[in-house]
Amino acid sequence: MARDQIDMTPLNSRDELVGWIEAGVKPPSEFRIGTEHEKTPFTLEGHHPVPYAGARGIGALLEGMQLLLGWEPIMEGPHIIGLHDVTGGGAISLEPGGQFELSGAPLDNVHQTHAELMAHLAQVREVATPLGIGFLGLGMTPSWSREDIPVMPKGRYKIMTNYMPKVGSYGLDMMYRTCTVQTNLDFSSEADMVKKLRVSVALQPVATALFANSPFTEGKPNGFLSFRSEIWRDTDNARSGMIPWAFEDGMGFERWVDYALDVPMYFVKRGDQYIDVSGSSFRDFFDGKNQKLPGERPTLSDWANHLSTIFPEVRLKRYLEMRGADGVPWGRLPALPAFWVGLLYDDTSLDAAWEIVKGWDASERQALRDDVPRLGFKARIGNRFLFEIARECLVLAHAGLRRRGRIDGFGHDETRHLAALDQILDAGRTPAEEMLEKFDGAWRGSVEPAYDEYAF
Repeated sequence: MARDQIDMTPLNSRDELVGWIEAGVKPPSEFRIGTEHEKTPFTLEGHHPVPYAGARGIGALLEGMQLLLGWEPIMEGPHIIGLHDVTGGGAISLEPGGQFELSGAPLDNVHQTHAELMAHLAQVREVATPLGIGFLGLGMTPSWSREDIPVMPKGRYKIMTNYMPKVGSYGLDMMYRTCTVQTNLDFSSEADMVKKLRVSVALQPVATALFANSPFTEGKPNGFLSFRSEIWRDTDNARSGMIPWAFEDGMGFERWVDYALDVPMYFVKRGDQYIDVSGSSFRDFFDGKNQKLPGERPTLSDWANHLSTIFPEVRLKRYLEMRGADGVPWGRLPALPAFWVGLLYDDTSLDAAWEIVKGWDASERQALRDDVPRLGFKARIGNRFLFEIARECLVLAHAGLRRRGRIDGFGHDETRHLAALDQILDAGRTPAEEMLEKFDGAWRGSVEPAYDEYAF
């Protein structure tokens, strides 16, 4: 997330919390596609982590990007921590370990997403290369320990760093060592939101397998194809997971609000200060019972910021966020929005996808999600391998994109952005399995070649 919200409108009723989310409803003609991707910076010489400070640090990179783009700087105290395009709506931000994130503008089609990505990467390279900085397109840093990685100067990350070890084994790994690509999509009504949420939660393991790209930890195979996905199984289960209640009768905006009210908070921001309220519920805050802020009630900013700290496989804010994919090299990034747009923005494909998943119960969905980080396409649900389901989904995505009929300047529709996924399924193995084969062969037991082959 590029920056925390600033709207001090006081909240007085639960209906206002529901209304804030419901305001995301829009007609299909106004549906947009938002793509967020993270990439790990490294020094071109030696492949080390990049510190924030210094003439060749992350801060200098952001300052150079500001001069190049003319975007508005996002500051925290004296530190530049991001950039915002006030015209187009895009933003650049920093994850805890310096992972460089582009939060793309809301765009009409996947061709525009691809063009935005290409422009961003050209701009980043123009500034980063003279600083001796490169970027890696993997789901997890392949060679560094947690202790190797610098901490970015953001107040919310200090609070999260202190809190994470209290609630899971892998929270710090998630914060400092992983990267993801996400797609954000719209809904036209409460019922449309529920259907899209259920389909995308159930099929998130398909995206995890297609984008599985984190098989190494500290220079060695870690036993997983997507260790980033495995990390989320023991990060903070009070705010992550497969949200089985979303498949129960009565699911809607109000049910999400009731869930979010009981998710533990991290912080409350007042001015430039982050107040540590970690572990307390938003419900108590809403009732004026927060021990750190006795008698004080939340604002719209507090609600929006709190929703940004909830991490299920699919997250609802004023749009739906698909959260199951590892970070990948640039050539595969547009495939994620193409996949989900083809499935969810075409009613025929959405109905067919629902037919695939509607018979799965909560325990089956959970077992699939638990197995896929290690097994990838070999995970099973019922009597079917995930590979079969992935093939079915890709057929539906192709059909949905064809029916959308968004044509680029060369006469191609959006299905061209699925080519990377077609190749993965044709090969019958995840990207991680391809890397492990290289590790055992041409890479001769070293992950160092990844910094060349999977660099942006």
